[in-house]
Amino acid sequence: MPAAAAGPFRRTDRAAREREEEALAPAATRAAATRGRAVDEPEDPLRTAFERDRDRILHAKAFRRLKHKTQVFLNPDGDHFVTRLTHTLQVTQVARSLARALGLNETLAEAVALGHDLGHSPFGHIGEDALEPYVPGGWHHAAQGVRIVEVLEHLNLTWEVRDGIRAHSWKIDPPPDTREAECVRYADRIGYLSHDALDAVRAGVLRPADLPARARAVFGEPGSQMVGAMVDAVVSGTLDPGNGTGRVVMAPGPLEAFHELRAFMFERVYASETAAGQKQLAIDVTRRLVDHHLAHPELIPASYRDTAADPVTQVVDYVSGMTDRYALTVHDRLFDADATAQMRPLLRLP
Repeated sequence: MPAAAAGPFRRTDRAAREREEEALAPAATRAAATRGRAVDEPEDPLRTAFERDRDRILHAKAFRRLKHKTQVFLNPDGDHFVTRLTHTLQVTQVARSLARALGLNETLAEAVALGHDLGHSPFGHIGEDALEPYVPGGWHHAAQGVRIVEVLEHLNLTWEVRDGIRAHSWKIDPPPDTREAECVRYADRIGYLSHDALDAVRAGVLRPADLPARARAVFGEPGSQMVGAMVDAVVSGTLDPGNGTGRVVMAPGPLEAFHELRAFMFERVYASETAAGQKQLAIDVTRRLVDHHLAHPELIPASYRDTAADPVTQVVDYVSGMTDRYALTVHDRLFDADATAQMRPLLRLP
């Protein structure tokens, strides 16, 4: 019998893609070599383990809520300001670009990047500060992200993706185990420094000339030029023969400008006096919600209640999962208040 004519498509299943991963760089993490899941599952015939994780994160409720969570500017008066969701998508793009350029596993980098901010509270890092007193040792969105995928939404992700979410923040030790998660660490900072600077200029909080001269000389203007230059600096630093760490690193010269820009952004934007009024209001709203639900735990929806946890953890799970607008709406309804109207956009420079 003659062989069937080749059609316009070709089946590319999990096994085929796992074979493709064999050609990645020695430092890359192969899906076939994953440390596995907390609960064993049969392998998917079409998708690798990391592809399944990526898809599960994209379909998670916590991922959908990111569209109404703050990145930096609370209640921004414009459609082009970055939200926690658009930040996540930008970080994912940068992480994939880094992984591809370094011969690493793009899909693992993508999955970690998509999940890295699942645990963020309403009002960005301000909400994180508000929740800190309720949790021994402090509350951190990275730990909450792991709790979401492990306990609250039962995503049963691979160890590598959970580890990347756990340690995507530079302040967390030990650092992530995979080089792909290191790409996400850099992608996160590249994303927020470049687009937060752009948003600060758009909001009138900064003028372009206010940015550190060295950062502008090394990376260019905020936006695509800055992102591209920062990505190039990580790729060149990692591939430099003098990089004896075996890790993903930024070239030393650009790294100094990178740190200078970050320090500037914390001083002039993230911790500025301009944002002080917004910050206190967001903290007050968050803590009043926590205190009220501690007194009335029956108000927590059953779908958000982990009955195996203590009452404080259950309440913090619920409040930290709220979007900005939902937190304001619930607060105003419970307390007959008007915090929503008070949450005005940042004042512009004269």
